[in-house]
Amino acid sequence: MVRELAEFEASTDQVAFDRDEFDDHLFGHDAVAHVALAEIDGAVAGMALWFPTFSTWLGRSGIWLEDLFVRPVHRRQGVGRALLDHLRSITTGRVEWAVLDWNESAIRTYQAVGARPVEGWTTYRWEPRPT
Repeated sequence: MVRELAEFEASTDQVAFDRDEFDDHLFGHDAVAHVALAEIDGAVAGMALWFPTFSTWLGRSGIWLEDLFVRPVHRRQGVGRALLDHLRSITTGRVEWAVLDWNESAIRTYQAVGARPVEGWTTYRWEPRPT
């Protein structure tokens, strides 16, 4: 599904993970991230890849939604909403994520569930150091 997401975002050249290391990060003893899968008729329809966060202002943990992806054949069937609702149900803290400016259908979905952009904030990133 990660490769399908990269294709959707026209970013396949950026997918460079080692599969075993990726699996360890999600399913290993000291997992640093989690994935929620949605199924329809036994087939994986979508995923929400997330990790815990902490808010100093709220004094509680929350969730950073790194990736939400629904396979095209399953879009507009409530899969994305179900995954978002699941994340909301497992924390009393914030659920936060970023969205690509051009992804208007995702933005409409997020607005429909009551999510709003965080005004006044710009995302910064340090790229990984060369290995």
